[in-house]
Amino acid sequence: MKKGMTLLLSLLLITSWTLAGCSSSSSEPQQGGGKAPAETSKEPVEMLLRHTQVGADKQKRLAILQDVVGKVESEVPNLTFTLDGVESDVNRKEKLRGEMAAGNPPDIFELFGSPDSKVYAKEGMLLDLTPILQELGIQDQFSSLEPFTYEGKVYGLPIGGSGEGFFYNKEYFTQKGWKAPTTMAELDNMLAEIKADGKVPLASASKAGWVPLMLTNHLWSRYAGPDITAKFATGEAKWTDPGVVAGFAKHKEWVDKGYFKKGELGFEYAEYTTQFTSGEAILMYDGTWKSSVFKEGQSGESLIGKVGFFNMPPVENGAGDQTALMRDVNNGYGFSAAVADDPQKLAAVKAFIKNFYNEDMQVRGLVEDGVLPAMKLDEKVLTDSITDDLMKEIVAVLNASQTSFPAFDALVQADVTTEISNLQIQKLVGGQTTPEKMAEELQKVQEEANASVE
Repeated sequence: MKKGMTLLLSLLLITSWTLAGCSSSSSEPQQGGGKAPAETSKEPVEMLLRHTQVGADKQKRLAILQDVVGKVESEVPNLTFTLDGVESDVNRKEKLRGEMAAGNPPDIFELFGSPDSKVYAKEGMLLDLTPILQELGIQDQFSSLEPFTYEGKVYGLPIGGSGEGFFYNKEYFTQKGWKAPTTMAELDNMLAEIKADGKVPLASASKAGWVPLMLTNHLWSRYAGPDITAKFATGEAKWTDPGVVAGFAKHKEWVDKGYFKKGELGFEYAEYTTQFTSGEAILMYDGTWKSSVFKEGQSGESLIGKVGFFNMPPVENGAGDQTALMRDVNNGYGFSAAVADDPQKLAAVKAFIKNFYNEDMQVRGLVEDGVLPAMKLDEKVLTDSITDDLMKEIVAVLNASQTSFPAFDALVQADVTTEISNLQIQKLVGGQTTPEKMAEELQKVQEEANASVE
């Protein structure tokens, strides 16, 4: 176990990054830098905090945030937070983009790391956190800050880490005498047999494109290699690569064979979870954060001890590392650059970071919500914290993967993400395009996006 937990430290959240900007000193004043002002205004101050912890399955995460907010309000005189909860895609693709364009983002908000934070930092909309991290002494405590780093400065902090794979119904697998599949051919046979038993092989919900794309992303990364997506924006690779098309084709094959519940284009993400927790679907491809629903008081409580987790199995003649797992630390918090002009708000930001980013809260997120730590934790603390069998199984899968890759939307431009998320994946699922045509359409948008930054 000790060896496994040591590997967890290095594999959970990609690799540790040493940020040059975090340890450098300068005679020039830095945004957000220095010590907190000796005095702050006695006037009441209100701050808007945008979060995406909405829905029944995110209540534990919301409770953690509310506790942090309560501590900050008690430490900063005359401060009141207003919490604005919205769905993740609405926050990222609608509200935040519009607010950034208008120059009035919330004081604190959930922020997607790459590429969003770099775009907003370049435009001067984000608070430079580098001096604050130095002041608090935590500049070297994060497993990775790379997605939130621009020109050597840190503009956001990850909430936690995640990986993606298949959750499966252990009771059903035991009845069939199955273990987690070790090849794609074996998984294909299982899906066919599940359907023959009258069950739904794979949970599905494709109203929001990011949900099915978790699976598609891993499929094309198996066939074309885990590093190919990073090459689209540089022009070194194309969406029309035969391996990418093969990944699209495998997803379409599973749709055509009826392995997903009918009507998936109309299902929201919440329905995705329900299909699995109700026993209707035997497998669910999702992020490790989903483990939080299989705890007491949550929607998957009846499945405690009955759920397992496995990585996408290798494919025959697949490219690159066939153990590669999608892992990232791309979801985090950002802070408006305007906060630097208000001593009370700046003090509140420092208090928020101090109270959210510490060992106690990182462990609480892991234990209560299944969110992998974003900060480096003591090995014994990790070992003692992971007590449930599902999380141990997830850790074993993470440790067994030799490499990792980020999700596609951390690597390609926003226009490309919109094309595949809001149009192409739904057309593929709905039978309105082919894998080849989908790849061609994506490549057109990719080339336009690449040309716009040349």
